Amino acid sequence: MITQQNKIGFVGIGVMGKSMAANLQSEGYSINVYTRTKAKAEELIQNGAAWKSTVKDLANDSDVIITMVGYPSDVEEVYFGSEGILENVKPNSYVIDMTTSKPKLAKKIYEEAAKKNIYSLDAPVSGGDVGAKNGTLAIMVGGDEAAFQEVLPLFDIMGENIVLQGEAGAGQYTKLANQIAIASNMVGVCETIVFAKKAGLNPKTVLKSISTGAAASFSLSNLAPRMLKEDYAPGFYVKHFIKDMSIALESAKELGLSTPGLELSLDLYKELAEKGEKDSGTQALIKLFEE
Repeated sequence: MITQQNKIGFVGIGVMGKSMAANLQSEGYSINVYTRTKAKAEELIQNGAAWKSTVKDLANDSDVIITMVGYPSDVEEVYFGSEGILENVKPNSYVIDMTTSKPKLAKKIYEEAAKKNIYSLDAPVSGGDVGAKNGTLAIMVGGDEAAFQEVLPLFDIMGENIVLQGEAGAGQYTKLANQIAIASNMVGVCETIVFAKKAGLNPKTVLKSISTGAAASFSLSNLAPRMLKEDYAPGFYVKHFIKDMSIALESAKELGLSTPGLELSLDLYKELAEKGEKDSGTQALIKLFEE
């Protein structure tokens, strides 16, 4: 089982990755970090994390490598090639991709890792910046039971709702199901707030009434209040939600499914991004409804 004697490599120190790495660090784990913009890792480095200037250097010096990057293309870049993780990590190490990415890519990483006696898990998360900071993320895992059990102590630090969903790729499929559910819900939350305002109601008291009933959701409880405050800082970027929804739509089509709610939400978020909001939080969708 992974212990504090093992070095943890963390690739990708963004809005969520930084807090996830910090939580591991606060529990006494030695952390190696790499990110394209070193300044993002400065706080972790000041608290004792070791900076690695390349993915290769990090892979050479880590027993477990966690990746939390932006897009499937970024995942491909950090895992494959002569400078990538799989060519440079030690045998019997663990690699955990926590990026929301393509199930097919998760399976590819698993298969290539197995050839080198490396254990691979796909483990995307949900819970946004708040969940990452508080260590309360939902973690959806795909891969082998034995590998899952070995790294479970790390997952327990970063999250609360941790479920092994099945074989490689199952974690990614589960996260896409999560994003499909959120997609239509975000449209509904925006419509709810605008409707309440147009009806002459106080949207704050409306939220107080409906947030604990049948309409309850993370978006209603956590993002709707941000909308009312006109706080559009990213807990989760619009551009990354567009990426997730695009992958989900692609996967749904591969499965022969029609997802009209997902398609509508994706179209609306693309329109929002075109208006200059790609780096805003997903709650900025309300702006389209208030025009």
